[in-house]
Order: sequence, then C-alpha cells, then structure tokens
Amino acid sequence: MQKQQPRLSFWQLWTVSFGFLGVQFGFALQNANASRILSDLGADLHSLSFFWLVAPIMGLLVQPIVGAASDRTWNKLGRRRPFILAGAIAAALGMFLMPNASLFVALIAPMIFGVLMLALMDASFNVCFQPFRSLVSDMVPAEQRNSGYSIQSLLINVGAVIGSILPFVLTNVVGLENTAKAGAVAPSVVWAFYIGATVLLGSVLWTVFRTKEYKPKDYYAYKGLDAAQVEKNLAQQKTLGQKLSEFFGLMKTMPDTMKQLALVQFFSWFALFIMWVYTTPAITQHIWGVEVKWFDPAYLKSVDVPASIIAAKGAAGDWVGILFAAYSFFAAIFSVFLAKLADKIGRKVVYAGSLFIGGISYISFLFFEDLTPTTVNLLITQVTVPAGAVNLIVPMIGIGIAWAAILAMPYAMLAGSLPADKTGVYMGIFNFTIAMPQIVCGLTAGFILKYAFGNEAVYIIMVSGVAMIFAGFAVFRVKEHVQVTSLQ
Repeated sequence: MQKQQPRLSFWQLWTVSFGFLGVQFGFALQNANASRILSDLGADLHSLSFFWLVAPIMGLLVQPIVGAASDRTWNKLGRRRPFILAGAIAAALGMFLMPNASLFVALIAPMIFGVLMLALMDASFNVCFQPFRSLVSDMVPAEQRNSGYSIQSLLINVGAVIGSILPFVLTNVVGLENTAKAGAVAPSVVWAFYIGATVLLGSVLWTVFRTKEYKPKDYYAYKGLDAAQVEKNLAQQKTLGQKLSEFFGLMKTMPDTMKQLALVQFFSWFALFIMWVYTTPAITQHIWGVEVKWFDPAYLKSVDVPASIIAAKGAAGDWVGILFAAYSFFAAIFSVFLAKLADKIGRKVVYAGSLFIGGISYISFLFFEDLTPTTVNLLITQVTVPAGAVNLIVPMIGIGIAWAAILAMPYAMLAGSLPADKTGVYMGIFNFTIAMPQIVCGLTAGFILKYAFGNEAVYIIMVSGVAMIFAGFAVFRVKEHVQVTSLQ
C-alpha cells in the first residue's frame, strides 16, 4: 500500500540541492574559462569545439552508469549521496590540476594534460549531476516538484554567478594578472579554480551530511513499490550481456514524454554548447575589434603579438565571465518565479516562451557592435570597456530566462512519467538528450565557423539563436503524464 510522502520544509528543500551551488560554481568556471585556457595552451579557434567534445562524451558514458548504480545502492550514506561525494572529490582534484598544466611539461604536453584534466572534471561533474537530479526526485513529493526543481535552479545559478565573475574580481579587485604567457594560464584563472574547488567540496559536504535519505522500506512505500519484489530484483546477479540487454530495453521502452523532450533538448543544448565554446572569441572579435588572424596559432608563432592584442584578449575573457554571471543572475531571479508561473499558466507555455526569448537574445548579439570606450561602475570596481560589451547585458536577460527554464522545466515535466524504481537510470538515459546535441555540435560547429563564416565567431552565435527558437516550437509536442511506479 502506498504511503503519503511527507512534505519537506523550505530549508529541507534548500539543503537537498545546496551542493549543486558548488558543483555549478565549478562548472561555470569551466564554461567561462576552458576555451580561454585551451587557447592559452595552444589550441586554434576552429578546433576548440573538438576539445569541448570531452564534456558531452563524459556525460554520455558516465551518467547512465552512475544512474543505474545509484538505483541499486543502499548503504550508510544512502542511495545517491555516495556518488555525489565521490564526484565532488574527483572534480575538486581536476580543478586544482587543470590550470597548472604547464607545470607538468616534463611529463606531458600542457595541451594534452589540460584536456585530460578537462575530462576528469567533466566526468566528475557528471557523477555529481545525475544523482543530484535523482535525489530531488526521490526526496521531494509530487506536489512540491515545481518548487524543488526551482530551488535547485536558483542555487545552480547563484553558483554560476559567483563562479563566472570570480576571475574578473580577482583581476580588478584583488589585482592578479589576467594575461598569460604562451603555454601558461593567467594567475587570476588559476586562483579562481583553486577557490572554486574549495567551494564545490564544501557545499557538497553540506548536502551529503545534512540530508537524510529515506530508508529503503520507507522509500518503496512512498513510491508505491513492492519492497519484496524490488529487493528480489536487486539481489539478482546478472552478466554484462544481460545488463546491456536490459539497458537497451529500457531505452526502447522509455516514456513518451522523454522521447518528446529529446527534440527540445537537442536544439536547446546545441545552442548552449555554441555559446560556451564561442562567446569568448565572438565578443573579442565583434566587440573588442580583434581581427581573426590573432586567433590563428600559426600566424601568432610568426609574429610578435602586440601588447594591445594581448590586453584585448584578456579584457574580453574577463568580460565573458561578467556576461555569464549576468545570465546566471537573471536566471536565478527568474527561478524564484518559475514555479508559480508554471503552476498558473502551465509548464509548456513557460518553457516554450523562455526558449523563444533566449533565441531572440542570441540573434541580437549581431546588433551590439560599438567600440566606443565606456567606463562602467560594477560596485566592486570600475572598468573601461567598449560600449557594445556593456550593451550585451541586455540579451543576457533573455538567455538567463531560457537557462532557468532549461534547468528546471524538462526535469519537472519528466519526473512524473518515470518509474520510481528506475528514476536514476532513466535520468542517466535522459542525459543522452543533453550529450548528443553537444557531440553533434562539437563535430560540426568548427567546420561551420571556418568554412561558412570565415572564423567570424559572432555568426555562429546566430546559429545558436535559431536552434533555441526551434527548441521552443518543439515544446508544444510534449505530453506530460502522471507518476508511475514501474514499467515492468
């Protein structure tokens, strides 16, 4: 007999997701600075998307495995928390090591070391992400699901704001250098990664030791599962072939809602991947007026790079942190209202409308070119940047709205259609809809940029805007369903 799952207090909802603040802090540092780091270590412009393939490939491999494992794990720490803790420790290690790639030059080329640490961070972030999503689904009753995922979205974006802006603060407030010699990483970025690793680990420890997962018998009762049958299934010893057969069977029988959301996910994450990879070169070229040739490693080796170009790249890289912090800030604000809006006018309307706004915002990048020097008071410091850079804060509002919806709405729409005994593995399978569009984008975006746009990166941002609008239209194909206990 199914028991009524207890409602969580506000602070319980908060604590369940608090570790996500630190995980996203680290992820935001990576998103805003990985292209910068890899460029400093010697990557050319059109190959950046290939290096970024590490992230979705890690997600594709890691999340389904971790999801299935966490569904079958019950120990003193609980069901999901052991994986969250292990992922956080590994991610913190990668964050400490990646910006120090040049120190290991005697053992391995800095570029290769940087990519390996990027892979370690991404694998570790994915070990954290998937169980966190499932933890909210496990702990939060259906009537609080909009609130639970909205709080998670809020915390994600608070972490992203701090993580994105940190290198800028370390340069303009603390006084660390934001420029780097060839083959090295700027000191401001190095220290940002150190701080990010510390925050990540600390916040995850808070969730792990302050959240008490339900005991198996209580969890099964709350989800309407037959405890004896579940225990019998868990006790079965299966060969690798049987496990793979079962996994692919689950993919074939996945809920219709998941299949319908896949198209939305494809276009929205295709757009996001472009933004993360190419915003830095896009605004360096389009807003700071740095010519395309200054992104060609072969050309850079043949000339002495002027100090003005080095300074412009450093300033643009810092400003990307401000822009990414801005969209995360606006996403955090929108997250506060997201649950109430979804309850009032429906998830699909809120989700689609948010994606339309985000797509238009990407396209508007093209119209903000203005090289006029402008002094900006950021409260913590004053900086002089091109007027176009300041104006780009406007489209960040729309991108933030889209980002908040992407973080919360698909999971809120999906959770009710998943069998409670397979939530983890299905959340992992659902990550395919995040990883695959990024892989497709990584394999194609560099060629599109080089051969269609002559390495003028602002035009690839236009492509992301069109993709986001397509995602908005695809939302209306999604049909939501009520919670099920098992597909078997």
